[in-house]
Amino acid sequence: MFRHAPRDRARGDVRVVEVGCGTASNLWFAAREGFQVAGIEGSPSAVARARQRFERDGLSGDLRVGDFTDPLPFADKSFDLAIDRGALTCCGHSAARRTIGELARVLRPGGYFFFNPYSKAHTSAQSGRGGPDGLRYDMTRGTLVSVGQICFYDKNDVTRALGDDWTIHHLDHLVVSDEVTSSPEVHAEWRVIAQLKP
Repeated sequence: MFRHAPRDRARGDVRVVEVGCGTASNLWFAAREGFQVAGIEGSPSAVARARQRFERDGLSGDLRVGDFTDPLPFADKSFDLAIDRGALTCCGHSAARRTIGELARVLRPGGYFFFNPYSKAHTSAQSGRGGPDGLRYDMTRGTLVSVGQICFYDKNDVTRALGDDWTIHHLDHLVVSDEVTSSPEVHAEWRVIAQLKP
């Protein structure tokens, strides 16, 4: 947020949106640092908890219950920064592309997007059963056992998800291997910074 927020405006005029915000920890941090924030999350209890925390800490945020794979309930070109912290990886490729298209709609030209899907190098991607649209279910190995459906990405999947509307500035593949066991467990994810083209 600090690196990619517009420099020509005060922090209080910079707007941040997060899809699948959960209990809004990222947005809580951004609001505490003076940014305007909004988020959408499918869990009513997570949003209720986030609202309580914001209220307790004297912060404001537009925190909504909803499905981020539907059209986003925000105006065109109304945000400067967008965050996906492991939410889009929980839906299939086509739903993720649809949501990324919606983020392109609600971001101002030149706005930045942090995209954070799990990688196919993850141990959990090698277990469970395959489903439609790139999803995997019932993982039996790795850190994502019992988390429901996950869509794992390779580099081509990442670039396809973003399409032609974005310039990719960072495409980092983070791989962490737990070497304590005889069969190492690998946590792998992508950390992508993309900028909406003018």
